[in-house]
Amino acid sequence: MPRHTRARIDLDALRSNFRRARELAPHSASMAVVKADGYGHGLEPVARVLAGETDCLTVATIGEAKRLRDGGIESAIVLLEGVHEAADWSAVSELGLHPVLHSPHQLAGSEALDAEVPVWIKCNTGMNRLGVEPRDVAAFRQRLAFRPGLRVVGLLSHYACADDLRDPMTRRQKECLQRIRRDHPDLQVSLANSAAHFHDPAPDCDWTRPGIMLYGGTPLIGTTGPALGLKPVMSLESRIIAVRDLGAGESVGYGATWVAEAPCRMGIVEIGYGDGYPRHAPSGTPVAVAGQRCKLIGRVSMDMIAVDLSQCPGAEVGAPVELWGHHVGIDEVAGMAGTISYELLTGVSPRVPRVHEGDR
Repeated sequence: MPRHTRARIDLDALRSNFRRARELAPHSASMAVVKADGYGHGLEPVARVLAGETDCLTVATIGEAKRLRDGGIESAIVLLEGVHEAADWSAVSELGLHPVLHSPHQLAGSEALDAEVPVWIKCNTGMNRLGVEPRDVAAFRQRLAFRPGLRVVGLLSHYACADDLRDPMTRRQKECLQRIRRDHPDLQVSLANSAAHFHDPAPDCDWTRPGIMLYGGTPLIGTTGPALGLKPVMSLESRIIAVRDLGAGESVGYGATWVAEAPCRMGIVEIGYGDGYPRHAPSGTPVAVAGQRCKLIGRVSMDMIAVDLSQCPGAEVGAPVELWGHHVGIDEVAGMAGTISYELLTGVSPRVPRVHEGDR
């Protein structure tokens, strides 16, 4: 008999969240971010929905882009990390990608292009990961001008602290990119990530890049997706496979980290860190059993967790369990586990089937 653990994906909610991003940045075009297997939701189904809504899709790797093309996706695709070696340029040309360039070493191999490729210049405005330094952007663009196969279409950068509405670094980064743009008024600019959609004033760049907000997770510190008008897209579900009564003083799970203070009823759920449920979720993390919020007890195992059924005394073997979704918010689980919704969503393992529902 197959396991009942699955990730239910609401494609209508995905579309609703994208339209929320549009409402928040009505004067900008959008690059919907579908990297990391559509943030764990399934690359091809997610991209098919968003392709009908967005101006462009973005991925991190050529492999992701190839999956989209093989899946019949014809939308423009921006390759966020660009090329890594000379041989990548043939794939970029063949797949019709728009790579992001952040270093001169990426130009090796581009001289062999037989068709024009649109490229973005990544500018380092303070994130200090990838990007051309502001003082070097003009020279880098001039170098690209000697590559007839490359056509620069825009300047791109990435906020480091936009999740904190009070952090002044966001303003400094925005001003830095604005100064660079003054020397390149013919180029488009992309800077706003999901968090920037919720800043005041609204993003005024040419292109925004909504990511986590499309999937219902919050991009801001101290709030949740639903509080920002976003709908949960993934519901991680399982079921109870055993129940037992515990006496006062009995412990549960590895390390005996949780001990019953009084007699209680416990359920075992067929999900664990092998499925992507966070191992560091502590006792007390909410879990919904038959729609009723209960609490995780004891350590998370590879294939199982235990829940206190005191709030759901009628639950029996086979009772449905939601780990996150509509009854338990993913941002709430992430906070309890000391992480972020991005990690939880992208960490759901391949052994968990994705069940896509809604209008595709």
